[in-house]
Amino acid sequence: MHKTAKPIRSLLLLMAVAAFAVEIKAQQVADPDFKPPIEKPAYAEGKGPVVLIDEAHFNFHRAAGRYQSFADLLRRDGYVVQASKEIFSKESLKAGKILVIANALSQRNGLNWNPPFDPSFTDEEIAAVREWVNQGGSLMLIVDHFPMPATAGKLAEAFGVRIHNGYAVDPQAPPGPLVYKRADKSLADHPITRGRSEKEKIDSVATFTGSAFQIERGDPILTFLGAEAVSYTPKAFGQPPDKNTPRVSIKGWHQGAVMQVGKGRVAVFGEAAMFSAQLAGPQKAPMGMNAPIAQQNPQFLLNVIHWLSGLLR
Repeated sequence: MHKTAKPIRSLLLLMAVAAFAVEIKAQQVADPDFKPPIEKPAYAEGKGPVVLIDEAHFNFHRAAGRYQSFADLLRRDGYVVQASKEIFSKESLKAGKILVIANALSQRNGLNWNPPFDPSFTDEEIAAVREWVNQGGSLMLIVDHFPMPATAGKLAEAFGVRIHNGYAVDPQAPPGPLVYKRADKSLADHPITRGRSEKEKIDSVATFTGSAFQIERGDPILTFLGAEAVSYTPKAFGQPPDKNTPRVSIKGWHQGAVMQVGKGRVAVFGEAAMFSAQLAGPQKAPMGMNAPIAQQNPQFLLNVIHWLSGLLR
């Protein structure tokens, strides 16, 4: 009896996580009142580097939508935040120092999150981004759970990051958001988590489901430690897992990593809500940087951007 109870409990937890994730994805709006204090802005207002937020690839998260709080936080830190509405090319990328791509989709999959999956980017765009980074640009690539790895994952592969097209969960963790902690080393000690001062030091970061990936190089920031952590791939979006749902072990895989590429820098994250501030579901529950469990997420985002812009070395 004991041998079968544990798998059944794990499966029930996976199903609960799946149902929760689908429900909140369908009912997310930006929290207009989220304005966390910034004690020491990185730049004077409007004097910082230009941050381009991609809106040319049917992105689920945009500066005027689910990433409104993301954009507002960076602007309050002195950065110039602009929407990028052009396909990626040598010329279009000249407009910014940092490029943020959050949950890019394809035209077909922007309306339908089920197979077949079409790529978000052309080979020419991927080559342009890679060369732009190599020459000194900084990329923040956010690829959430199924189906985003299937649409946007090829760009990640150009930097040696392999993202599993599934939902990353840890049945052994408490229900709700997954919390990475400095204390158990799931949150790495890195310039990003140290910040510019003791007040910017990060001890915990919360994520809200998402994807898991492996890296060929670079520095892990958020790492799955649970022995039962898995990424499962449903046949269709919103379909709860069962005993036949394909899954892979992700112990030791990552949900956040950074690397230097040529003269530039790259940060990859497998979850997008962690950098948003949203009101989810009919109860308008806080989800993202405004959630009580994610109190250090806003500073974590600023630290990531500070690293990408060269303030942290």
